[in-house]
Amino acid sequence: MVQALAAFLDFCYIVRQSSLNEADLDALDNALQRFETERVIFETEGICSEGISIPRIHALKHYHEAIQLFGAPYGISTSIVESKHIRAVKIPYRRSNKNDELEQVLLINQRQDKLAQFQAKCFEEGKPINLLL
Repeated sequence: MVQALAAFLDFCYIVRQSSLNEADLDALDNALQRFETERVIFETEGICSEGISIPRIHALKHYHEAIQLFGAPYGISTSIVESKHIRAVKIPYRRSNKNDELEQVLLINQRQDKLAQFQAKCFEEGKPINLLL
Protein backbone atom coordinates (compact mmCIF):
# COMPACT_ATOMS: atom_id res chain seq x y z
CA MET A 1 0.00 0.00 0.00
CA VAL A 2 2.86 2.35 0.84
CA GLN A 3 4.48 1.60 -2.51
CA ALA A 4 1.25 2.46 -4.36
CA LEU A 5 0.93 5.74 -2.49
CA ALA A 6 4.64 6.51 -3.02
CA ALA A 7 4.27 5.94 -6.77
CA PHE A 8 1.19 8.18 -6.86
CA LEU A 9 2.98 10.92 -4.93
CA ASP A 10 5.98 10.63 -7.24
CA PHE A 11 3.63 11.21 -10.16
CA CYS A 12 2.08 14.22 -8.42
CA TYR A 13 5.44 15.78 -7.57
CA ILE A 14 6.71 15.38 -11.13
CA VAL A 15 3.57 16.98 -12.59
CA ARG A 16 3.83 19.95 -10.19
CA GLN A 17 7.17 21.04 -11.63
CA SER A 18 7.20 24.35 -13.47
CA SER A 19 8.93 22.81 -16.50
CA LEU A 20 9.25 19.26 -17.71
CA ASN A 21 11.68 17.63 -20.13
CA GLU A 22 11.73 14.17 -21.74
CA ALA A 23 13.48 12.61 -18.74
CA ASP A 24 10.74 13.99 -16.49
CA LEU A 25 8.06 12.59 -18.80
CA ASP A 26 9.77 9.19 -18.71
CA ALA A 27 9.82 9.38 -14.90
CA LEU A 28 6.15 10.38 -15.02
CA ASP A 29 5.28 7.30 -17.09
CA ASN A 30 7.39 5.14 -14.77
CA ALA A 31 5.61 6.46 -11.66
CA LEU A 32 2.21 5.90 -13.28
CA GLN A 33 3.16 2.37 -14.30
CA ARG A 34 4.32 1.62 -10.74
CA PHE A 35 1.05 3.01 -9.37
CA GLU A 36 -1.00 0.93 -11.82
CA THR A 37 0.93 -2.18 -10.75
CA GLU A 38 0.80 -1.49 -7.02
CA ARG A 39 -2.77 -0.23 -6.70
CA VAL A 40 -4.17 -3.78 -6.78
CA ILE A 41 -3.29 -3.93 -3.07
CA PHE A 42 -6.36 -1.77 -2.42
CA GLU A 43 -8.51 -4.43 -4.06
CA THR A 44 -6.85 -7.46 -2.47
CA GLU A 45 -7.06 -5.93 1.02
CA GLY A 46 -10.73 -5.11 0.56
CA ILE A 47 -10.36 -1.32 0.73
CA CYS A 48 -11.78 -0.94 -2.78
CA SER A 49 -13.05 -4.45 -3.42
CA GLU A 50 -14.69 -3.47 -6.71
CA GLY A 51 -11.54 -1.81 -8.01
CA ILE A 52 -10.44 1.79 -8.23
CA SER A 53 -12.49 3.52 -10.89
CA ILE A 54 -12.05 7.22 -10.37
CA PRO A 55 -12.16 9.51 -13.44
CA ARG A 56 -9.27 11.59 -12.15
CA ILE A 57 -7.09 8.50 -11.84
CA HIS A 58 -8.00 7.51 -15.39
CA ALA A 59 -7.09 11.04 -16.50
CA LEU A 60 -3.51 10.45 -15.29
CA LYS A 61 -2.97 8.28 -18.37
CA HIS A 62 -3.46 11.34 -20.57
CA TYR A 63 -1.05 13.68 -18.75
CA HIS A 64 2.02 12.73 -20.81
CA GLU A 65 0.38 13.62 -24.10
CA ALA A 66 -1.28 16.74 -22.67
CA ILE A 67 2.06 17.98 -21.33
CA GLN A 68 3.65 17.46 -24.74
CA LEU A 69 0.83 19.39 -26.40
CA PHE A 70 0.24 22.18 -23.90
CA GLY A 71 3.24 22.31 -21.57
CA ALA A 72 3.58 21.75 -17.84
CA PRO A 73 0.31 22.08 -15.91
CA TYR A 74 2.08 23.90 -13.07
CA GLY A 75 -0.43 25.76 -10.93
CA ILE A 76 -3.56 24.35 -12.55
CA SER A 77 -6.30 23.65 -10.05
CA THR A 78 -9.53 21.74 -10.52
CA SER A 79 -11.23 23.42 -7.58
CA ILE A 80 -12.91 25.98 -9.86
CA VAL A 81 -14.39 23.20 -11.96
CA GLU A 82 -15.48 21.37 -8.82
CA SER A 83 -17.32 24.38 -7.45
CA LYS A 84 -19.04 24.94 -10.81
CA HIS A 85 -20.03 21.26 -10.87
CA ILE A 86 -21.56 21.55 -7.42
CA ARG A 87 -23.54 24.63 -8.39
CA ALA A 88 -24.59 23.40 -11.84
CA VAL A 89 -25.25 19.71 -11.13
CA LYS A 90 -25.31 18.65 -7.51
CA ILE A 91 -27.52 21.38 -6.04
CA PRO A 92 -30.09 21.25 -8.87
CA TYR A 93 -30.13 17.45 -8.65
CA ARG A 94 -30.95 17.67 -4.95
CA ARG A 95 -33.82 20.03 -5.82
CA SER A 96 -35.27 17.59 -8.34
CA ASN A 97 -37.72 14.84 -7.48
CA LYS A 98 -35.29 12.29 -9.04
CA ASN A 99 -37.76 11.56 -11.86
CA ASP A 100 -36.36 12.63 -15.24
CA GLU A 101 -33.66 14.37 -13.25
CA LEU A 102 -31.64 15.49 -16.31
CA GLU A 103 -34.56 17.51 -17.66
CA GLN A 104 -35.17 19.02 -14.24
CA VAL A 105 -31.51 19.92 -13.71
CA LEU A 106 -31.37 21.61 -17.12
CA LEU A 107 -34.57 23.52 -16.41
CA ILE A 108 -33.30 24.65 -13.01
CA ASN A 109 -30.05 25.83 -14.61
CA GLN A 110 -31.97 27.76 -17.30
CA ARG A 111 -34.04 29.46 -14.63
CA GLN A 112 -30.95 30.27 -12.56
CA ASP A 113 -29.31 31.84 -15.62
CA LYS A 114 -32.39 33.95 -16.36
CA LEU A 115 -32.54 35.12 -12.74
CA ALA A 116 -28.84 36.01 -12.82
CA GLN A 117 -29.32 37.99 -16.06
CA PHE A 118 -32.29 39.81 -14.58
CA GLN A 119 -30.36 40.64 -11.45
CA ALA A 120 -27.39 41.92 -13.49
CA LYS A 121 -29.71 44.07 -15.62
CA CYS A 122 -31.35 45.55 -12.53
CA PHE A 123 -27.94 46.26 -11.04
CA GLU A 124 -26.82 48.07 -14.22
CA GLU A 125 -29.96 50.19 -14.14
CA GLY A 126 -29.39 51.04 -10.48
CA LYS A 127 -32.41 49.10 -9.28
CA PRO A 128 -31.14 46.89 -6.45
CA ILE A 129 -32.84 43.56 -6.20
CA ASN A 130 -31.91 40.63 -4.04
CA LEU A 131 -32.67 37.23 -5.51
CA LEU A 132 -31.42 34.04 -3.96
CA LEU A 133 -29.42 32.18 -6.60
